[in-house]
Amino acid sequence: MNRTAVAVIALMALMAPATFAQTAGSLSRPGAPVDAKTAPQSFSALSKRLMPAVVNISTSQVVASRLPTFPEGSPAERFNEYFGRNDDGFQRQGSLGSGFVISADGYIITNNHVIDKADTIEVTFSDGRTLDAKIIGRDRDTDIAVLKVTSRTPLPFVDLGDSDKAEVGDWVIAIGNPLGFGGSVSAGIISATGRDLNTGRSDNFIQTDAAINQGNSGGPLFNLAGQVVGVNTAIISQSGGSIGLGFSVPSNTVKRISAQLIKEGRVQRPWLGVNVQDADESLIRAYRATGKSGTIVTRVTENSPAAKAKLEVGDLILSIDGRAVAGVRDMTRQLSEKPIGKAITLSIVRGGRQRDVAVTLGELPDEDVPASTAPSEAVGMSNDLGADLVALDDDVRRRFGAPRDMTGVAVTGVSTRGRAYNKLRRGDVIVEVNFQSVGTVPDVLKRLEAAMKTPNQPILIRVKRRGDTGGWFDQFVSIEIRK
Repeated sequence: MNRTAVAVIALMALMAPATFAQTAGSLSRPGAPVDAKTAPQSFSALSKRLMPAVVNISTSQVVASRLPTFPEGSPAERFNEYFGRNDDGFQRQGSLGSGFVISADGYIITNNHVIDKADTIEVTFSDGRTLDAKIIGRDRDTDIAVLKVTSRTPLPFVDLGDSDKAEVGDWVIAIGNPLGFGGSVSAGIISATGRDLNTGRSDNFIQTDAAINQGNSGGPLFNLAGQVVGVNTAIISQSGGSIGLGFSVPSNTVKRISAQLIKEGRVQRPWLGVNVQDADESLIRAYRATGKSGTIVTRVTENSPAAKAKLEVGDLILSIDGRAVAGVRDMTRQLSEKPIGKAITLSIVRGGRQRDVAVTLGELPDEDVPASTAPSEAVGMSNDLGADLVALDDDVRRRFGAPRDMTGVAVTGVSTRGRAYNKLRRGDVIVEVNFQSVGTVPDVLKRLEAAMKTPNQPILIRVKRRGDTGGWFDQFVSIEIRK
């Protein structure tokens, strides 16, 4: 497969919703036991039962328009409203996604990117009823948002199941609003679990071959018991349509995030305060320890919980509260499930001796920091590439295995909805932008700002990239500005 032609696509659409019949009450509890491992002769009964709790979400926002209105009295005047044009220089843009009700009093889960930047949000139920929704809270890292509608009568809802019990090969169905065709049902199996798409530190997607397309974003992935095991979020596709590679946020993640959003309006994340790298079996043997995986501390943040617990650079972390650490991603996921303000036990190896260290986790500082107060040598995915960029200091060199004499700016993450997706990779070191050398993050931003002034000309970026054998080589990538 040509990897440069593949993209992870946010599942949104720009079409009108359809409607179906609706009932009331909790819909996730069937009257008889269900065998989740055996496909039924038909999914019709399950689909009819669940569909009333699945909603179509339409959003709109007013943006500055460069398109003039058609003159009054002209034959084309009637198209002004159709295209959202008006005389004040603004136009209204809209999009559609999916969602599902989780409580009789009107809490609804969807994706953050479905409602991002929306001025108004409307929720359409399967019986055709439309209600205005307000945002209760949103989390960019997991791409989860919680909405609230007010209804005179209790709403039908579904339950969030236990995604840890979902196994590869289990039957699932997806219900949503693909390409504006509301109330669409597709069936398939769970193809894999724990998928990492390199979109954020919380990546832990369920992969399914159930057909999901643009517009399915925020819709539920059900098991045969009618419980939500995932929230459909993205697809990988060469064409923009389903090719059997769909990805859902696990329901256990959704439970944790949505509960905090409903209670606090934001997500509070535990914070240890270290940078770590993966430790393979060879490294662990070098530490004179046993096991096949772990992480090595490469940096301890000053005044962090790790610093207060006297963790040191070079400590090998083998387990957290008795659960083995499989690597950096696994450590991040384990820590995300731990309570803030309570002690955890890290099993570490230092100086060839294993010991336990108690650490009381703090709260991760708010990432939504104004640009003026953010560190000058780090920038998030809000830049024009849609990539996380940091200065190539000694800690970053150790993390990615870069040689000491290498200079440039390191890429630590790439957004699936950014220009650089499928072009830049985590671990790349940017050394030139449009034939001009860069050594700091401000250098890159300055070159990008200049490049944006010629949108018809792609940006040419030269990077140092580490190969499969560990060696570094030069790679040139072109990134289209018009995206």
